[in-house]
Amino acid sequence: MRVISGIYKGKNLKGFDIDGTRPTMDRVKESLFGTIQTKIPDSTCLDLFAGSGALGIEALSMGAKECYFIDNNIEAIKTLNENTLNIKNAYVVKCDYKKYLKETKLKYDIIFLDPPYKNNNLNKAIKLIEELELLNKNGLIVCEYETEKPISNLELIKEKKYGNKYIKIYKNS
Repeated sequence: MRVISGIYKGKNLKGFDIDGTRPTMDRVKESLFGTIQTKIPDSTCLDLFAGSGALGIEALSMGAKECYFIDNNIEAIKTLNENTLNIKNAYVVKCDYKKYLKETKLKYDIIFLDPPYKNNNLNKAIKLIEELELLNKNGLIVCEYETEKPISNLELIKEKKYGNKYIKIYKNS
């Protein structure tokens, strides 16, 4: 697993073996980031259910202003701390996603949601993000999922299947 573009291109990332996570394939990342690349520069990002942090690190590599990496798994936090070492404006927080969303004072330009598939937390997270108005105008929610189909009141701007995984991107108009 590696960073595919930007200032950290080629950086190897640990974490493909964290229990409960699955790394995003390079071809999926390339397509995803090709779609959102114009929204990334100077953005504030949230990588919820961060795992290895691959999505948020990719955003920082492509010019995001800052990224908050949230996970509740101690193994993931250790890996996130290693993967974000020497990466500017990467903030790792060990916290339950609901607690973090309810307590954050920030609004985000891009929110990455890639929860463990077995937990069915995708739609709970989307609902909280929308209720708490945590997404800036024109901000994006990027969902990666396998079985739990995301439901949002936001505008769907992309939906694509990659093998047994899907990506949906929503925009706050």
